[in-house]
Amino acid sequence: MDKENAKRILCGVDGERCFWINNGPVLRNLEELYSALSEMGKDTFSHHVTKDKNDFSAWISDALGDQKLAEDIAKASSKKGMATKVKQRVQYLKKAAA
Repeated sequence: MDKENAKRILCGVDGERCFWINNGPVLRNLEELYSALSEMGKDTFSHHVTKDKNDFSAWISDALGDQKLAEDIAKASSKKGMATKVKQRVQYLKKAAA
């Protein structure tokens, strides 16, 4: 991961590329996703993540362009596991962007 890509991913998105959580906040970056996952109820999480889809993984891939994190959280089976992977990736990206 080069410095510019890390900065681009951390910067986040706006407008139509944001993620709208069902009955919740609008997310623009990975730090907001981490916070949302930490506070999200089971019903909201289940709305976005099923055995057939993972809206968070798709958003990370399509809007933020972070294929590695998208693949990693697609494999996460719980909200807590997903939040941990997002937090670890943010820490890695911040070091790479420095």
